[in-house]
Amino acid sequence: MENFITAIESKNISLALANKMLEAALEKGKELGIPFSIAIVDKPGNLKAFYAMDGAPVLSLEIAQNKAFSAAAYNRATHEWYDRLKDDPPLLHGIVHTPRLVIFGGGYPIKINNELIGGIGVSGGHYSHDMQVCEAALEVLKAFESEE
Repeated sequence: MENFITAIESKNISLALANKMLEAALEKGKELGIPFSIAIVDKPGNLKAFYAMDGAPVLSLEIAQNKAFSAAAYNRATHEWYDRLKDDPPLLHGIVHTPRLVIFGGGYPIKINNELIGGIGVSGGHYSHDMQVCEAALEVLKAFESEE
């Protein structure tokens, strides 16, 4: 009988990349003129980098972290949840009791070459503004995408 050892390689966001993404998000926040909280988590959902702009609403600190966690844990942008749940009352009313799950915009999985490496969450404005800040941060990833 052969003995097989299986190794699984898993990539994770680095602090350097998280900080680059934070810089891009901060610039977008300044451009919008809204004080945001911005959280970046690693693949398992642990906080990697965080910034609360001066004047960011107190509740936004936790909401941003939960959006990032939701995006990484489920490998799904948080704004995609509501459309998936709205016509399924038992699921809609049940899943919202899941700790840390956010089902409105402002959280995105962070992927390089379609592989999940973390999540970003932003809170402080309307969720559409939060999404714009996330999208600005995600632009940083284009430099890391390989040609396929």
